[in-house]
Amino acid sequence: MGPQIIVLLIALFVVLFALRGFKIVQQSETMIVERLGRYHRTLNSGINIIWPVIDRPRAIMWRQVRSGLDGRVYATTKPVVRIDLRESVYDFPKQSVITRDNVVTEINAVIYFQITDPVKAVYEIANLPEAIEKLTQTTLRNVIGEMDLDETLTSRDTINSKLRSVLDEATHKWGVKVNRVELQDINPPHDIRDAMEKQMRAERDKRAKILEAEGTKAQLTLEAEGRKMAEINKAEGEKQAQILKAEGEAEARLRVAAAEAEAIRRVADAVANLQGDPVQYLVAIRYIDTLKEMVGGKDNKTVYIPYEATALLSSVGSLRDLFIKE
Repeated sequence: MGPQIIVLLIALFVVLFALRGFKIVQQSETMIVERLGRYHRTLNSGINIIWPVIDRPRAIMWRQVRSGLDGRVYATTKPVVRIDLRESVYDFPKQSVITRDNVVTEINAVIYFQITDPVKAVYEIANLPEAIEKLTQTTLRNVIGEMDLDETLTSRDTINSKLRSVLDEATHKWGVKVNRVELQDINPPHDIRDAMEKQMRAERDKRAKILEAEGTKAQLTLEAEGRKMAEINKAEGEKQAQILKAEGEAEARLRVAAAEAEAIRRVADAVANLQGDPVQYLVAIRYIDTLKEMVGGKDNKTVYIPYEATALLSSVGSLRDLFIKE
């Protein structure tokens, strides 16, 4: 082996050694480097140089989701040396939980978390995805076990808040921050769902009957109010008509009385000019008019003679004297 070959091998070894020493870390990723089995440093994004023989990246268990040929989504956990610092989501399978009123319900949840301290995530927990999954399932059972089924179905926000608070506190020592927890599905047993549907249908029928009764009541009330207003308006109209009629009759009587008074005044003036007694004249006229009405009818065969005939004769005499004077 010649010197040139030795130099070439040495150069090749140096190149390979340098290439293995270069580590390019992508943005939002990091690497934990151990030197001789102990933690040495955390690599940031960009180009980093390590000693390939004594420095070695430490792997962390991480869950990866992939789609199968059958269309299903499969999650696998395997060690990776590049730690993703972005927010990650875990979709856990359905699990059976028991509510406070002893109803078995299937619930699946989604958790959004982010690694904030890569060193703790590597050294404080052996299998981070499995630990988060088991902790979420246990916490979910504890939270649901304190609530009734009806409260569970209507209090998703409360459940999500409780789960996030408990998980965030428990995973803090693992260098993980839980940002959000969401319940996807809550599936009670079929018999419970049938009973709930019947109850919901009964409640809807009840509300419909109540609304119908309230509508009928409002309609009858409006009709009664309308009839009442019509009666009031009718009574007011009749009252106003009677008032106008009475006023008209009073006005007519006043005008008749005024006309009679004017006629009497004129007769009195005329009689006074003839130097007669107006009173006797008017009385005589009344006697004659009354007697005419008593005997003037065609079918009246009875003749009425005043009891005090002298008064009538006296009145006729007064008229005779009056005309003689004229």
